[in-house]
Amino acid sequence: MYSHSPPPLQHPVPTHPAFLPEPPSTPASPEGYQRFVSSPPPNQQYAAHTQFSPPFQPVPNPQPQQIPNFAAWGMNDTTAQFSMHLGQTAVAAGQDYVQKNFAGVIPVTVLKHHFNVSNSYVMHKLRLIVFPWRHKPWARKVHRTEAGHTEWQPPRNDINSTDLYIPLMALVTYILVAALQTGIQERFHPQILGVSATRALLVVLLDFLFVQCGCYLLNIQGTGQVVDLIAYGGYKFVGVILTLFAGLLNLGSTIYALVFVYAFAANALFILRSLRSVVLPDSPANVGTVNPASRKRRITFLFLEAVLQVVYMGILVRV
Repeated sequence: MYSHSPPPLQHPVPTHPAFLPEPPSTPASPEGYQRFVSSPPPNQQYAAHTQFSPPFQPVPNPQPQQIPNFAAWGMNDTTAQFSMHLGQTAVAAGQDYVQKNFAGVIPVTVLKHHFNVSNSYVMHKLRLIVFPWRHKPWARKVHRTEAGHTEWQPPRNDINSTDLYIPLMALVTYILVAALQTGIQERFHPQILGVSATRALLVVLLDFLFVQCGCYLLNIQGTGQVVDLIAYGGYKFVGVILTLFAGLLNLGSTIYALVFVYAFAANALFILRSLRSVVLPDSPANVGTVNPASRKRRITFLFLEAVLQVVYMGILVRV
């Protein structure tokens, strides 16, 4: 008998299709798992087992976001990113709240218009408030938008336009100068700041209500925006600040009184000429609609508003 040895075993060689769709690329997991389209060749398997892969490989970003280094402040990256996200959410919520609740009272576009100033405008406007005697013309400029509407020029393009930058800065300066004067006289108290701010806001409110009531009683149409009237009432702080500085310099009661009288006269003329376009508009639609008796009452109202400035300024300079 002949003994036959069994034939050698041959393992089947796996076959792969010529093309498989490439799955979406995924970053390496923290366990070091790598995704392959098919079984890797033996040398790649050996390299995968012998080489050490880092625990985490960040995905490259073409435009990395610059995050401040908060490690010096004792905060880790997770806390810093959470704080930044929380701050951005709070700011967005605040803007949305202001837009929903206050946009109907004072639109944001109106505020942007009244704060659209330049350094040149501020310097020329302050000179106009202090020296209004030879200024011409006083009429405000208008321009036509792309939609065909007519609106006032922004303050940076028109010296006669109203703004909120100068009244707001003058209000803050008035409070600080009043506190400084009380400190020099050795009677400063932290309540002085609140008292001065309350006094200033009440004077502006009274001035605004007087003009609004006068326009209503005189049936003045198109009295302008509320922000314009508030701005006109806030320009008086420039003259008040000059008077307070005269008192700080200890130039004497006579010089102090002369500075106050001049500041009042300059502010009265400025208000008289500026509010004329509101009380006695020169637009073609209003020509011939105001009878002589109504025109006389409106002029009297203008002079009364100008004279009342001495009362308002007299209250403000008493700190």
